Amino acid sequence: MIGILVQLTLSWLLLWFVCKKHLVVLGFRPTRSRLINGIAGLLLAASFCALWQLMTTAFIDNGWVLNNQATAKGILENTRRTFVSVLFEEFIFRGALLYIAIKKLGVAKACILSAICFGIYHWFSYNIFGNPFLMFIVFAMTATVGLSWAFAFARTGSLYLPIALHFGWNLLSMVVFSNGNTGQAILVKANGNQLQGGLSLFVFLFQVLALPLLTFWYLKRLSSEEAVTVEKERQPLAAMRNMS
Repeated sequence: MIGILVQLTLSWLLLWFVCKKHLVVLGFRPTRSRLINGIAGLLLAASFCALWQLMTTAFIDNGWVLNNQATAKGILENTRRTFVSVLFEEFIFRGALLYIAIKKLGVAKACILSAICFGIYHWFSYNIFGNPFLMFIVFAMTATVGLSWAFAFARTGSLYLPIALHFGWNLLSMVVFSNGNTGQAILVKANGNQLQGGLSLFVFLFQVLALPLLTFWYLKRLSSEEAVTVEKERQPLAAMRNMS
């Protein structure tokens, strides 16, 4: 968690020296709408990730079974690491840098830039740099979802929704289903059988597009009171004092 504290400190310094703003502009203060968005994002992402994982075995002779090697301690540690990694990535790609980019470039350009950086980052975090095919696949997956999470921050003016979406997906993928390399997921595949042909492509496209499309649908349904873009942030402190 020391790394997260360092990130927050650097974020505050960036916001102050570039925009004369504090961390409050990242929407950390809990409000009713932010908590609702967080719960909704967590449930939506977890549900669609579970559906995707089940689809990987539903059409073939395979399935998910309990992981006998997993322990309660290991699962909790896996959950903690997953949450910390989500915070780390969100503070980098949907935090102060995205806020500043939105102020300088506008919402659309800033969110696209954030998504591109998020995709390129995963080339290195997945250690696939130099493999063009895998680089394309990973970029398509991570940049697409990163774009929707960037707009989630811009639309709500808070990190609650993007963090919840990110954590909901990773929690199911890394902790419940065995998509990580820790050996401490709750479920593992019964055998090594994998989808082939058109079914494989369909499930892949579902993995890439389902959550981003759902996120954009959710953002569109937000009421005008709930949706507050960074460009329409709260009044300056001086104006707030005059109103109080």
